[in-house]
Amino acid sequence: MLKVQYRAVESRSAGDYLPNMASLARSGFNIVISAGFLLADATKAVAGQFPSTKFAITDYDVKGAPFNGQVPNVEGLTYATQQNSYLVGCLAAHVAARQGKKNISVVGGVKIPPVDTFLAGYKAGAEKCVPGTTVQIGYSQDFIDQAKCKSVAQNQLDAGSQVVFNVAGPCGLGALDAAKEAGKWGVGVDVDQSFLGTYILTSAVKRVDVGIFLAVKGAKTGKGFKGGSNLVFNLKNKGVSLGKFSPKAHLKRAWLTQIAQLKAQIISGKLKPPTSVSPGA
Repeated sequence: MLKVQYRAVESRSAGDYLPNMASLARSGFNIVISAGFLLADATKAVAGQFPSTKFAITDYDVKGAPFNGQVPNVEGLTYATQQNSYLVGCLAAHVAARQGKKNISVVGGVKIPPVDTFLAGYKAGAEKCVPGTTVQIGYSQDFIDQAKCKSVAQNQLDAGSQVVFNVAGPCGLGALDAAKEAGKWGVGVDVDQSFLGTYILTSAVKRVDVGIFLAVKGAKTGKGFKGGSNLVFNLKNKGVSLGKFSPKAHLKRAWLTQIAQLKAQIISGKLKPPTSVSPGA
């Protein structure tokens, strides 16, 4: 327990990012944490105005633009989600092939690097474990409206998808609902979404809670805060993982053995899943 005082502020639009962060910095908080890739420009601007305040941003490599590793009071919290998504793709492809259709899909929100990292790993893992698997990729262009994600998923299901992977936050609940209605499998994201039902094959879990905890701890104690650099979370340090497997999936031992072997190869560095998808994929 860190025993800290905190305040959570929700931005209603992109125009709220900068004033909300500036307000928190003026209020004397030791660290201000930006939730996501889209807040990078505003984070850099406010960090420049309040150099004595620490900042952290999730899903953003601060060694790249616009920070370029030169903003000493901003720390990046990055997640190697291509790694656990690679394992998810492998499993999804096996399950689909058992149904007689080598066809799976993924519904992303907006096409930004943190989304495409999931997609790239998923596609590569499926193609590795079951060559010839079709991996349909679609974007809702939204992270909130469930109807948009459901529509994308329904089109994918109509085209033969046996497993739908949600990479669109709350919007993606619509994609999972479409899979449920069609009697197909869904894959959760960020947290273990097995609570939605046994139709959730597994989830690509991202331990944002661990990243936030370590960032806050570093700001409070003055130790471990990596301004101008990143804290990286991956399979090796358990910053990303797989959620529970559905008891209704009846997964074959050979599949689980293969996934365990691939995980070990990723941790050792022998296997490096891609982080981007090809244009038009």
